[in-house]
Amino acid sequence: MKILLTGSTGYIGKRLIPVLVEAGHEVICCVRDPPKRFNPPESLAKSITVLQLDLLDQASLEHIPKDIDGAYYLVHSMSSDGDYKSLEETSAKNFRNALKNTNVNHVVYLSGIVNETELSKHLSSRKNVEIELAKGDYNFTALRAGIIIGSGSASFEIIRDLVEKLPIMITPKWLNTKCQPIGISDVMAFLSKSMFNPPETYNENFDIGGPDVLTYKEMLLNFGKARNLKRRIYTVPVMTPKLSSYWLYFVTSTSYKLASSLVHSMKVEVVCRDNRINTILGITPLSYNEALKRAFSKIENNEILSSWKDAYSSSGLNFNISEFIQVPSFGCFKDSRTKAIENREASINKIWAIGGNTGWYYGTWLWKIRGYMDKLFGGVGLRRGRTNPATINVGDSIDFWRVLYADKEEGRLLLFAEMKLPGEAWLEFKVVDNKLTQTATFRPLGLAGRLYWYSVLPFHGFIFKGMLKALAE
Repeated sequence: MKILLTGSTGYIGKRLIPVLVEAGHEVICCVRDPPKRFNPPESLAKSITVLQLDLLDQASLEHIPKDIDGAYYLVHSMSSDGDYKSLEETSAKNFRNALKNTNVNHVVYLSGIVNETELSKHLSSRKNVEIELAKGDYNFTALRAGIIIGSGSASFEIIRDLVEKLPIMITPKWLNTKCQPIGISDVMAFLSKSMFNPPETYNENFDIGGPDVLTYKEMLLNFGKARNLKRRIYTVPVMTPKLSSYWLYFVTSTSYKLASSLVHSMKVEVVCRDNRINTILGITPLSYNEALKRAFSKIENNEILSSWKDAYSSSGLNFNISEFIQVPSFGCFKDSRTKAIENREASINKIWAIGGNTGWYYGTWLWKIRGYMDKLFGGVGLRRGRTNPATINVGDSIDFWRVLYADKEEGRLLLFAEMKLPGEAWLEFKVVDNKLTQTATFRPLGLAGRLYWYSVLPFHGFIFKGMLKALAE
């Protein structure tokens, strides 16, 4: 089937593309500015078509292929400038009218849970878009979700910012509002399985959520438990929506416009009416704690990768799993350095010999001190050495690192730290176009993690610089 995907550059859209390709669909990705905003992995790019269009520009919508079978509407303007409610309504109308000239049979829209009589501006806009899209000459399905739990989602990262930065929180009273969070992997399942699933999902709207109904306060406290962080939260009735928005803006990494929209939405309960869609599609959603565990996998999107790689390996597609293994970036500290190399093979051979008896090429004595400190606090230290002195495979140990990805021909080695740390750390070596890029990434856990990063930062300057120089020579 040929499927049109709007919102291809968004959080949900990016994750849905490979799921649709895996299911055998031909995907048309709609993007406003392809060169700047859309850079799909090379192996996946061969299975999709990129279409440049703007939902506010009716002329550009004329380029939508006539022979599409289905479409996903994943466009939201919550944090944009101006009157986003008006913009969203116009976009929905333009999209609906443009589809009159196609053979589209089914449209699926991801909305928000809108069961209360009084809605925030944000949720009211979502409902209005749903009403406009439902007027089209096609079968229509609206999936209404609450808080989405997944590494990189706005809601999840705000929760993470709050819990990991603040041991004690004085919070607005809306933290006692109830919601029904859902894991990102379950959102993908509902979206993909709803398409072309007659007659149960046609011309219906469904609430999708996990099994747990929690207050935002309970979500924060459970998050703290999952990260082994003791947190105390006190709610006060004196914070106005404006003060609450500024509170979120200054404490977390969100923009003020997004914080303001979220605050108004968080005063409204977002709890599912029922879970009949679970039975229709045969989906058992993860609990909140299970979704948190998935979100903090060693590698972002790990839960999706596990299902993709086997399907792709038997599909005949030229799929490169490396392009989907990305180290987390949101809320992380990075030390990334690049240096030109004269002999690609020699540099890669040095990388593949790193650790163990070879050492770390520069400041090895400092690495040894770090190993002794690790053993002192009950860690593995450097005593493990290498699993194999000549080769590197996924799952091998290299001193106090674990190999997550290794492809010598590609020139990429990705390691995960198993030493005692107030956070998580990755070390990556990648050779591309006769350039070696060495990246150390650290995702801090609470205030201790941030203090740790800044305390070791002075040593990074010469350790990582010296190691890169030795590997590139």
